[in-house]
Amino acid sequence: MRILSIHADRLWYHATKKTRMAEPTNVREDRMEECVVLFCCVEKLDEKDPDQVIRSATAGVRKRLAMLHVNRVLIYPYAHLTSTLGSPPVALYILKGLESSLIDTKVEVKRAPFGWYKEFEIRGKGHPLADLSMTICPYHGTECDFTCPYCHHPFKEGDAGHICGGAL
Repeated sequence: MRILSIHADRLWYHATKKTRMAEPTNVREDRMEECVVLFCCVEKLDEKDPDQVIRSATAGVRKRLAMLHVNRVLIYPYAHLTSTLGSPPVALYILKGLESSLIDTKVEVKRAPFGWYKEFEIRGKGHPLADLSMTICPYHGTECDFTCPYCHHPFKEGDAGHICGGAL
């Protein structure tokens, strides 16, 4: 699972059009202020152990919230963080599971609808800790070794020197 976390003054969204895998929703527009926005993308690898992904993501997000002294989260499905998307049913299961798990730990949570095209506005805070990317691994928690999705060459997170030998 990939998460782009942004400490924001506010986020507003409006669901404009549903895709073929859209979940039913009555909430087409919403906003949250003084929060951490989690742009979340479930990957194929997450299908191996979705419950472990939920546990690891919850722990990683809670750690992040503690660093920022924030207790409000808006989960925003965002498929554009990977080239190896997980299946829609597993993605929705994980996003709902993360929502439920964070609520169980007394975090105020909203979740934008899955499978909808959305327009949005965000105002990030812009301090040194405001933006953070996280990779949640179903095997090892929040830190994980990776395999290039193109050439399947293993590399560690942060390896800037990986040169893909596969077709892009």
